[in-house]
Amino acid sequence: MPAAIQAARISKRFALAAAALIVAVASAATPALASPSRAGSDVPVATSANWAGYAVTASQGAPSASFSNVSGSWIQPAATCTAGTPTFSVFWVGIGGDSSTSQALEQVGTEADCSAAGRPTYRVWYELVPAAPVTVKLPLKAGDGIAASVAVSGKNVSIRITNVTQKKNTFARRLVMTSPAPDVSSAEWIAEAPSVCTSGGRCAVLPLANFGGVNFVVTKATAGGHTGTVSDPAWSATAISLAGGGPMGPRRFMPAVLTATAAPTPLSPDGSAFGVTWSQLQPTP
Repeated sequence: MPAAIQAARISKRFALAAAALIVAVASAATPALASPSRAGSDVPVATSANWAGYAVTASQGAPSASFSNVSGSWIQPAATCTAGTPTFSVFWVGIGGDSSTSQALEQVGTEADCSAAGRPTYRVWYELVPAAPVTVKLPLKAGDGIAASVAVSGKNVSIRITNVTQKKNTFARRLVMTSPAPDVSSAEWIAEAPSVCTSGGRCAVLPLANFGGVNFVVTKATAGGHTGTVSDPAWSATAISLAGGGPMGPRRFMPAVLTATAAPTPLSPDGSAFGVTWSQLQPTP
């Protein structure tokens, strides 16, 4: 196919996909944020020191599932900031890291932080835990539509993230993980209070920024050649609430005083969308 024709067709497909994503995110926003506390009676709920959202693993009694792809979309939340203590929040899709015995996690996402002066900042990043996060030079502002995916094949990890609102702004990179090898035992869609870690791997959770709420839509995972949404019966889904519980993923967390929490909403009927809502904790008398 001539390059000019190919580019034109790709551009048209991108424009259609961008429009579909923005419509999907907008249509999910109001109902997803309406009920923040329950994930649905058939979905188990876990607590985490730093995660809120959903994770999927192999179904009980089923052969071990190796996840090869995860994807999802969201509208970049706006951070509501006040002067004082800096606060932080990140939103991502990833593979691995759900188990407390995990040694790795492959993820890509966005961030909304508040400075001590009360100013919000936004950025795009990826991270192959236990390596440090890497900032991606993509423009980002509150309200932008984001589409992201992670794919793993052997030791190869492919990261892709697109700012759909600011068209043609896509970051894609193929990376290699050798030690440890990629963890492919789970897939996740998460809002997180990020952490700062020592060289020995002990981490402290940072104060969670007031991001209000975020909606994950068009969520999909692939394992064993099968692709499905969060609620697909081929795997087991767990709703995760950020409530200061035990450590989640391949990091060991030191005790921290939470000032805010976050909880997932129930899944949409087809299992492809949900929200995560931020809540301020009341000071203990």
